[in-house]
Amino acid sequence: MEIELLEIRDFIKHYSPFDVLDDSALDTLPKNLTIRYFRRGQVFPEANADEKNLYMVRSGAIEFRDRDAQLTDKLGEGDIYSQQCIADTNAPDISWQGVCVEDTLVYLLPCNVLAQLRKNVDVFNRHFNRSINERLREAVEYTHAENMRDLSAMKLEVSGLTDRLPVIVDEATSIQQAAKIMTNEQVSSILVSSNSQLIGLLTDRDIRSRCVAEGVALDNPIGLIMSTDLETVSDSTLLSEAVLAMTRKQIQHLPVLKNNKPIGILTTSDVVRHLSTSSALIATDIVKAHSLEALEKISTRLPELQLQLSLSSATAKHIGEVISSISDAITCRLLELAEAQYGAPPVSYVWAAGGSQARNEQTSHSDQDSALIISNNFKPEHGAYFKTLTEFVSNGLNACGYVFCPGNAMATNEQWRQPLVIWKKTFKGWINSPAPKALMLSSIFFDLRPVYGDFSLLDELQQAVLEQTKDNQLFISHMVANALKHQPPLGFFRNFVMVQDDKHKNTLNLKQRGIIPIVDIARVLALKMAISATNTVERLNAACDNKVLSVEMRDNLLDALEFIGSLRIRHQAEQIRTGVSVDNYVSPKELSGLEKSHLKDSFSIIKTMQQFFESRYPSV
Repeated sequence: MEIELLEIRDFIKHYSPFDVLDDSALDTLPKNLTIRYFRRGQVFPEANADEKNLYMVRSGAIEFRDRDAQLTDKLGEGDIYSQQCIADTNAPDISWQGVCVEDTLVYLLPCNVLAQLRKNVDVFNRHFNRSINERLREAVEYTHAENMRDLSAMKLEVSGLTDRLPVIVDEATSIQQAAKIMTNEQVSSILVSSNSQLIGLLTDRDIRSRCVAEGVALDNPIGLIMSTDLETVSDSTLLSEAVLAMTRKQIQHLPVLKNNKPIGILTTSDVVRHLSTSSALIATDIVKAHSLEALEKISTRLPELQLQLSLSSATAKHIGEVISSISDAITCRLLELAEAQYGAPPVSYVWAAGGSQARNEQTSHSDQDSALIISNNFKPEHGAYFKTLTEFVSNGLNACGYVFCPGNAMATNEQWRQPLVIWKKTFKGWINSPAPKALMLSSIFFDLRPVYGDFSLLDELQQAVLEQTKDNQLFISHMVANALKHQPPLGFFRNFVMVQDDKHKNTLNLKQRGIIPIVDIARVLALKMAISATNTVERLNAACDNKVLSVEMRDNLLDALEFIGSLRIRHQAEQIRTGVSVDNYVSPKELSGLEKSHLKDSFSIIKTMQQFFESRYPSV
């Protein structure tokens, strides 16, 4: 190949989507290209050109403006303009043209050559889906398409483990009749109902221990020996959470509900059959731990758990749920150990997680965010107990790898360890006078989720808070302004704007500049609509259900959240594998050209969302 053509080939191969082509395909490109030079101020593309082409900018810059002269897009080095070949709903309207704002050199590839490449190379063709939205959706699906059969049991939902509908009998059924039904149906348990309401559970063990062993007559109704203190789970509950419930309550049968109707019974046999002896048993090991040292040892398995989940193509959402459930389990066990050591609490309380743990979006060994909400029966002399309790738990979490919060947003801080009445006053002050510090704390304390204790305390607080935030225009405007401080790292030319500090130079902070902007807006929407959900996906779905967010924007944000989250998880998994400290800073050099393009699409969607909210809720 001539030196000039070789130089063109080497330029093209560094830019998406051509970077996915193999050497033989790349070798054919230069001889099919023509070169065109545009002077500054010249219209782009050429009017009335005889042949339709894809344009690739070698040097220079091109601006596109709408009919109101508003800047809508820019092309720079390596960018392509494919609208003559593909109807791209995100490209500038072909009924008007761009203008070169610098002297510009472009390569032209005939549309028929492009069409042949798309036909021959599937991964290349994926770039040219009709829109950013479709490209990103396909990227998310493609990312998780491989190895799905090897997903870890930890992220399975219990609905996938109950392979038959439960047997349900009326409470008036005799013990003998129930035993015959269980034998004929070959089940070890049946559910008991009254007026179509689930009221109890009867197991073969109940018949042995409460009937036969006690000499109870078999013609008595089963209500006499059944278990009425039912623990149930929804069909979407993760297996890890179900195992925790079964272990903590020391039960072997767990009814599974869908829309409050029983669809199955999860048994210990089901669990044993589906759980491996590896990471999935972390949850049960935590419950059985009798010392801080044992919990410390167990917690060292968390990074490996995240690595295995990542390798098994688990979604970022599921990984966040699994890791958060393990964090919940460690927190609960520490509180149980604290109460065993220092005695029962003088009044009721609830330990609430904040931040990513509260949203069920945690990765392994994040820092701590927590709050303690105490009953209004609290007296000054109770302060020493709760101070000791929170210090024990916080120090224990730190020992288990959950480092202290740099901003001291923890229950060990007396400011965040208060009776319910004080918490209500605190939130009221934040809402009525949204000062900068209050807005800064919003990412933690407006996302609280109960982990241990009297959940009703947090329920009452959240209800009071949401009544004040619902349709509170002034407060919501302040929250939007605060959320818009986290801008996606995308410049005018769709180039990445990278971190420039010495420690993380030339990287992208995927959490701060990609995930957090979506999390922040989802929180604002939840507060505006008085939705109690803390998980970002659940909040966006609720916003869509309430017609505050369009279906298209909801889907785009969910795809962007999942794609960015998956890149972050994969980056951290590689750091775990190589023994490097885990962080959120990804170098574009780690990404393929196609991934860079999809990441830019994700950032573009976030920017569009922020522009929408900025116009809807102007600065105050």
